[in-house]
Amino acid sequence: MAAEFDLVVIGSGPGGYVAAIRASQLGLKVAIIERENLGGICLNWGCIPTKALLKSGEKFESLSHLKEYGLSASDASFDFDAIIQRSRGVAKQLNQGVGFLMKKNKIEVIEGSAKLEKGAAAPKVVVDLKGGGSRTLEAKSVMLAVGARARALPQIGLEADGDRIWAYREAMAPKFLPKSIVVIGSGAIGIEFGSFYRALGCDVTVVEAVDRVMPVEDEEVSKAAQKSFEKRGVKFKLGAKVTKVSKDAKGVKVAVEIGGKAETLEAEVCISAVGITANTDGIGLEALGLEMDRGHVKIDGHCQTNVKGLYAIGDCAGAPWLAHKASHEGIHAAEHIAGFKTPNVHSPIAGCTYAQPQVASVGVTEQAARAEKREVKIGRFPFRVNGKAIASGDTDGFVKVIFDAKTGALIGAHMIGHEVTEMIQGYVTAITMEATEEDIHGIVYPHPTMSEAMHEAALDAYGRVIHI
Repeated sequence: MAAEFDLVVIGSGPGGYVAAIRASQLGLKVAIIERENLGGICLNWGCIPTKALLKSGEKFESLSHLKEYGLSASDASFDFDAIIQRSRGVAKQLNQGVGFLMKKNKIEVIEGSAKLEKGAAAPKVVVDLKGGGSRTLEAKSVMLAVGARARALPQIGLEADGDRIWAYREAMAPKFLPKSIVVIGSGAIGIEFGSFYRALGCDVTVVEAVDRVMPVEDEEVSKAAQKSFEKRGVKFKLGAKVTKVSKDAKGVKVAVEIGGKAETLEAEVCISAVGITANTDGIGLEALGLEMDRGHVKIDGHCQTNVKGLYAIGDCAGAPWLAHKASHEGIHAAEHIAGFKTPNVHSPIAGCTYAQPQVASVGVTEQAARAEKREVKIGRFPFRVNGKAIASGDTDGFVKVIFDAKTGALIGAHMIGHEVTEMIQGYVTAITMEATEEDIHGIVYPHPTMSEAMHEAALDAYGRVIHI
């Protein structure tokens, strides 16, 4: 039987649907398989709806600072159900948008669960259709874009039940607003949910296994973030090993060990943010002899697996577990399938946390550079002396940059403060284009903007800073 499609994509998240569109643009006949909702976890239960929640929390929390701007308002309140409904409405709108893009690009959408079997040019895809029955697809190439789900730790009782123990889905569409929450994990997911619920007045305690919050971030940023969150009333238990999570009708108890001492934390709800697990089980990968690496699909520089005709992108293919990384890999893989002679997929990927304050970074941390015994030049610039930040009342935080002392190349950038997730792309571009300190020093930044702090930090690394 001749191949029915040039490419079959399994999973319609930000990696899968983008890959399908790019492949269609290149003249390939494409089908995409989705077992739940177009847009995947990111659009429906992750990146987008969480930002809607965080914006509501930010707006409400800002009302307590109106006096600083010469304003006043009385009887400020919120409708929790309406906040959740707005978030779900945002997700629905974008879900419908992906559906439109599939039709526009003549991509066949097949609703159902896929399994792989050995094939000729690529694995066969057997789909258990959502409406009943099955369908077998043959393609020249198959792309795994199956994403990941929240990690569970049933051995200690940390498993979402939709009642007292929540993962991201339950935390995004809860049945009630708890008065107290214990968040386990201080990565981006844990910090964002902690930030949102604290903005609505919840008592929030974040438990982290290592000795600092947001451990993947630069240590200076980590310390500043903890200070800012504590100022907002968030409590932290660091260096804490969770030994047991138990629940009853009234709430949860989280047993931890800190420095060899046992402690029990009590709250109405526990949010699990201890990482993710790739959705690679139950789809026939073992029978294909697919090579795995610590639970994720092993790929080369073009997102190819060791199985002929099979590609893998996004969360199922390993860190960083970010939507924009998945989209980048999806486009690269689609172009490689279409015959483009593209360089390897690896590019600098920014990490962003949309809490209050926001955190954004790209490249190496100072600690990593020191551990590699690299000679570096480091510059910093605080927002407290930036004109736009002062005028806006957004003076918390700073910009930090790391240059290779020998070559002048920018190798790392780290920010904490208001809307820094919108600023980090400037440094991503600089690193991608292999910019040196001379290039960045020569850029004219508009005034007044908070992005001027990016310029001043680069100047500071070479003793040329102007405004401090």
